[in-house]
Amino acid sequence: MKKEEVPQDKSHLEKANAKDLVYAVDENGNYTTALSTGWQPKSIALDNAILEIEERTAAAKARYLKNESSPIEYYMELHKMDIPILASYMGMWQWRVKRHLKPSVFHKLSAKTLQKYAEVFEISIEQLKRIDD
Repeated sequence: MKKEEVPQDKSHLEKANAKDLVYAVDENGNYTTALSTGWQPKSIALDNAILEIEERTAAAKARYLKNESSPIEYYMELHKMDIPILASYMGMWQWRVKRHLKPSVFHKLSAKTLQKYAEVFEISIEQLKRIDD
């Protein structure tokens, strides 16, 4: 595609001031690079992915409010993590992180473990213990 034809469709990338580097042909017929804010198929896929993340985060919050899950699940979803990734950041086995998603187990966690979760999520322990509306 020609450099002036590089797509500049509206997307979440544009809102974040992020741009993709793509190859295009300049006026002399040489390959060069150009910046693109996105193109429609990619924008649709990105929008769908963001919507799914928002839904999963809302569902985790609802489970927390019903006392079916600990706040760790909410912050894990908010930070786009899953159990294997969180366990890796925490330096512990996945089964232990899974246990910490239970409210009864979460309330018994040591201050050291809570501090480590807070550091991973870049929040305070007080924020970790509750989810603000």
